[in-house]
Amino acid sequence: MRIWQVTGQGEPRDVLAQTTGDLGPLMPGQLRIRVAAAAIGLPDVLMCRGTYPITPMLPFTPGQEFAGTVIEAAPDVAVFPGTRLMGVTAFMLGRGSFADECITYETMSFPVADSMDNATAAGFTIAYHTAYLALVRRAKLTAGETVLVHGGAGGTGAAAIQLAHALGADVISTSAGAEKAAFCRTLGANRTIDTTQEDFVKATDKHTNGRGADIVYDPVGGSIFERSVDCVAREARLLPIGFACGRWGNISPEILAFKNISIVGALGGGFEPEIMLAMHQHLLALHEAGKIRAIISQRIDFDSIPAGAQTVADRAVQGRVVALMQ
Repeated sequence: MRIWQVTGQGEPRDVLAQTTGDLGPLMPGQLRIRVAAAAIGLPDVLMCRGTYPITPMLPFTPGQEFAGTVIEAAPDVAVFPGTRLMGVTAFMLGRGSFADECITYETMSFPVADSMDNATAAGFTIAYHTAYLALVRRAKLTAGETVLVHGGAGGTGAAAIQLAHALGADVISTSAGAEKAAFCRTLGANRTIDTTQEDFVKATDKHTNGRGADIVYDPVGGSIFERSVDCVAREARLLPIGFACGRWGNISPEILAFKNISIVGALGGGFEPEIMLAMHQHLLALHEAGKIRAIISQRIDFDSIPAGAQTVADRAVQGRVVALMQ
């Protein structure tokens, strides 16, 4: 089968090499998937650069997300061949979705809605599971609250804007550039902030009449996360989702105490299977109702995966880039 492997550390266009190979035997709990589509995310770029916290040993096949059909199941897994699934790969083992076949675990794979095409399904799981776990389960979002979403034009940010809007929040989004700000408006943001033209702290305070945001959803990190404490309401919850800028933000306990605010961890997985499945079913229902939708901005072929990953690395995309394998 065809495989893209990371052979060194650097930019995707320089370190991804196409080869052939096989995945070997399944381990307990695993499924072998024929990949129909693979979404390309920033973590895949960071793995190419060797800066992602969970980067396998070289050489390895990246690709965190997939949509496809089951070829084979381990003896302890009650999933039949031919079942259509989407989810997260065993990328941490170097068996990601930038290949004709990948490995996943039963606990990391989920049903696909009949209305979803493969590209939509491939780009759905991580972004929407993360947004749901963060906003609903961890931050306890209620209708009428104000949510500030940083990096709203990215895949994770776009999911958070849509979900918060669907749940009745007043959504503020930040992004760099007028085009990205306009894109965020189409997703349901009530107020968009072009950070090349406006200071997000001042703009958020003005929009909320000085009250501040109740929840901050931040995939960017660094100084963006740190400055967010200057435009939050009392008892606000700050969600550190990622560090697209290159580092996590740091906020002192003293600031948290004096402002009566909380930092709430939110990892898009790791809960019991029944919790994850119930969440997934709720998200599918919102998708079927037209309230959320995975934004697929580029559909590319297998041979274009390095170029697609480089587009993500260069921050030149709104929504998701998805490779269609067949």
